[in-house]
Order: sequence, then C-alpha cells, then structure tokens
Amino acid sequence: MKTIEFDLEWKLKLQNRFITYAKIYSTSDPESESTPSTERQWDIANYIFEELKSLGLSDVSIDENGYIYAYVPSNLENDDEPVVGFIAHYDSSPDFNGENVNPQIWDNYDGGDLLLNEETGFTLSPSKFESLKDYIGKTLITTDGTTLLGADDKAGVAEIVTAAEYLLAHPDIKHGKIAIGFTPDEEIGRGAHKFDVAKFGAEWAYTMDGGEVGELEYENFNAAGAVVKIHGLSVHPGYAFGKMVNASLLAAEFIKMLPENETPSTTKGFDGFYHLTDLKSDVSEAKLQYIIRDHDEAKFEARKKLITEKVAEFNAKFGEGTAEIEIKEQYRNMKQQFEGKMHIVDIAEQAMKDANIEPKIKAIRGGTDGAQLSYMGLPCPNIFAGGINFHGPYEYVALESMEKAVKVIINIAKAVKKQ
Repeated sequence: MKTIEFDLEWKLKLQNRFITYAKIYSTSDPESESTPSTERQWDIANYIFEELKSLGLSDVSIDENGYIYAYVPSNLENDDEPVVGFIAHYDSSPDFNGENVNPQIWDNYDGGDLLLNEETGFTLSPSKFESLKDYIGKTLITTDGTTLLGADDKAGVAEIVTAAEYLLAHPDIKHGKIAIGFTPDEEIGRGAHKFDVAKFGAEWAYTMDGGEVGELEYENFNAAGAVVKIHGLSVHPGYAFGKMVNASLLAAEFIKMLPENETPSTTKGFDGFYHLTDLKSDVSEAKLQYIIRDHDEAKFEARKKLITEKVAEFNAKFGEGTAEIEIKEQYRNMKQQFEGKMHIVDIAEQAMKDANIEPKIKAIRGGTDGAQLSYMGLPCPNIFAGGINFHGPYEYVALESMEKAVKVIINIAKAVKKQ
C-alpha cells in the first residue's frame, strides 16, 4: 500500500489544530454528577462541532450531553463495506492543572534539557525521562511547566479531524463510510456512559487514545472507583482531651491498612493496584478517593472485597460508623469481546505496517472509552495518539507521532474491511 505523505501545509494544520484544542480549558470533575461533568467542556465541544460542520462532514450533531457525531461519506461506487468508526475524548484529566495551557514548540529537538519555564526553572530532561532520546530531530510540543498539555486526548481528536479533512480533500483515496465520535468525561471513567452506539452506526471502531507510536491495545484493566469517608469529632483543642476524634489522623491510619506494594509506582505489566487519587480532610471529616485496577477479573473482585473488609476492620477498631465506603464500577477488560473478531485488530496492525510503523500490541495499564463501548456492542481497540507523560507538567507529544497516527487512520479507512 502506498504510504501517504504530508506536505508542510498538512503538518501545520495538524499542529495548529492540536494547539488550539490544548488551549481550551476542558478538565472534567469526578465530583460532579452532570454530563458533561463541567460546564467548561462545552467550550471545546461546541468548537469541535462548528469545526466539523465547516469542514463539510455529513450529519454532524451534538447532543444534550456533549457527545459529538459526524461522518465522512463513502466515495465507493458500490459500497457494501461495514461502517468503521474513530473515537476520542476532549476532556482533560483532573489530576493536574488544565487551565491556561500554554504549549511550547521545539523544532528539531537536539536531545538536551528543555527549559520550559524561565521563571520557575522547570525543565524537561532526558536524564529523568529517557524516552526523550527517541525524539531527537523531531518537533516536540510541551507544556510551560505549570499545566498538563492535554495530549490525552486532544491529540487523538486532532488526528481524527485532520484525517477526516484529508479524506474529504483527496477523493482519489477510496473508502467506505467513516463514523467519528467525540466524548466528554473519559478521564473520570464516564466517557462512554451516554454514547449512542445505535446512532453512531459503526460495526466496530478504534479509540485514538494510546501513548507512544505503534501502541495497539485490545485488553485493559478492570476498573472501579472507591470513596472512603471517615467521620471525626471536632471540639476546641483546649478542651479536646478524651473527646476529639481527628479524621485526618484516622485517614492516615486507614491508608496504611492497604498493601503498600500495590500502588501504581510499585506495579507494572499485568499487576493491579490501589491508587489514592485524592484526599481532602480536616478534623471532622476525611474523604479518600481511590481507583482500583486489575487485569484479572477474579483478582479485581478480590481487590474490591479487600478494601471493603478493611473499612469493616477500621470500624471494629474505632467504632461502628466511623468509616463508610462506596464503590462504583467504571469499566471492564475488553479482551473477551474480541473472541472471533480479531480481524479488527489485524486491520489496525496492517495499517501501521503500511505506514512503516512497528506495531506494539500490549495490554493497557488504564482504560479507554473503547473498553466500555466494547461491552455496549461496539468492539473498539485502542490505537496510539502519540502523547508521553500524560496528566502532568512533563507531558509532551511529537508532531511526527501525531502525523503517523493520522496516516494509520487513513490506512484503516481505505483498507478492505469486509471479512
């Protein structure tokens, strides 16, 4: 298959599109019950909606929950190909500041330290992040050291929109109907909750939400969120003897009850973990937010049982009702949804090879909208979007990585998809 070549015009379209998205404040909020979880997500949702209409995509729509749907029409004379979709999310993670994102562009990266912020001295260095050495000579887009970048997953959004624009501008590339979907709230585990699979109309899809070039994933963590509330008793410290119950100190006690070697920083591969993502406390009350992850279903169930048992042990020690727990399911391992459907993965793998990319098929130490969608009847593997060091100030993405992702999308679109 002939490799698609991008000239400078298309590279700048992709770069500028991503930077425009990155600058729009769109952090989601796990505390909110609305969809989208934050009003600010409407800013980027409405921007993308208007952009898709201006590019000439068909049947562009946005629903009351901020889900965007659009289509690249088939240009085949006799189209009996299944509809294939591409999906990304436009919210950014609440793990770090996502407001006032100021992307920095570094042309022809020389392999040295990058001083992202002169005032603070904040530096992105290959001595700390060895992956930078893989991007010598590339165009890097980084933060200014005060925010995350939002390449997770605004890089994916930019890649899908650019691929759609490219296909519309090049009718000589033959393809079936392509469905496009963009979601809110993926970063808080709710990205697919209100996705209309029937309206989307695809037989299968791909989320463009992975990391380094070549990633192709069709298995992921089972996931749940847990909130532990600990109740204290606040009285004047001068008269506290025998009366005060300090919820902050109790929270520290509870944290120690979970296995200290089963956290994100102490596990890898298929190992699961408990991750304390947020802690708010004072004397009267503490609120601990955990995410629970494991690839193995039995081990996942055991993890949920363990943290529940620890709350019971805690109450037995400090008094009934001192602590309470609520666990909410987030998504499941999608691997079993691909039994008998591995051609979906094979097509993506070949599309990468046709773009001179070495596929890296592995399990996700996380999750994507695709995990939930696969259980909603839309098989949906995950493909790289190119970003590195997600959810923090060291996040970066290479323009060349995003360009490769666009080529993979186009190669999938023009593949013979009938199986």
